[in-house]
Amino acid sequence: MVEAFVGVWGLQASENFDEYMKHLEVGLVQRNMAKTLKPNTIISTDGDTIILETKSSFKSTKIQFKLGEEFDENTADDRKTKTTVTLDNGKLIQIQRWDGKETTLVRELKDGDLILTCTMGDVVCTRTYRKVK
Repeated sequence: MVEAFVGVWGLQASENFDEYMKHLEVGLVQRNMAKTLKPNTIISTDGDTIILETKSSFKSTKIQFKLGEEFDENTADDRKTKTTVTLDNGKLIQIQRWDGKETTLVRELKDGDLILTCTMGDVVCTRTYRKVK
C-alpha cells in the first residue's frame, strides 16, 4: 500500500500552518519564512525502508524508516524527536514525541492529491500536495 504514496508531490495549498507552527514553538522569523515556501515531498522505498524527503529553497530534510519502528528524527524546525510511522487504513501516520509533547502527521491520498493533516492538541493544519512526478 505504501507504493501509492511513492512519487514527487508539490505543495498546492496550506491551511492553519502558522497556528500549527506556533504550537510547535517555532519562532516568528522561521514561521514567516516557512509560510512562503512551496516544498516538494519525495516519497520512495528501498526494500521495506521508506524514504521521505522534503525539499525547499530554505531547508531540506530526509528521514528513513521502517513501519512501526521508532527512530530519531531531526525536524525542519530543529526539534529532536522520537518518531514512529505506521500504515493504518491506507494512511501513513507519523507520531513525533519530544520533551513530553506530541504531534501527529497523517498522510492520505484523496482524489489524486496527498493530504497532510498535522495535529497538535486542538490545532489542526491541512496541507495539500499534488503529484508532479
